[in-house]
Amino acid sequence: MTHVIFDLCIRDGACAEVCPVECIVPGEPEEEWPWFYIDPDTCIDCGACVPECPVDAIRPEEDLKIEFPQYVAAIELNAEYFRSGPGYPK
Repeated sequence: MTHVIFDLCIRDGACAEVCPVECIVPGEPEEEWPWFYIDPDTCIDCGACVPECPVDAIRPEEDLKIEFPQYVAAIELNAEYFRSGPGYPK
């Protein structure tokens, strides 16, 4: 399982600062990818990012499906960012 950042993200960046595996990156270009994204293949599900988010926009994937079904599309968007989107900064 992985953690997922969803639509409420305000691009604060505190989540990325505490990630021990550096799998959280800001979307670029911002117009196309408006929030931060978590690489599902690298996330170790430690949860360090969750309390750092000032707007509660990070949840474990399974919790997002149950608690916030209106944001479930973000699960695929996070994966897509790394699969065929810009991915990690060069």
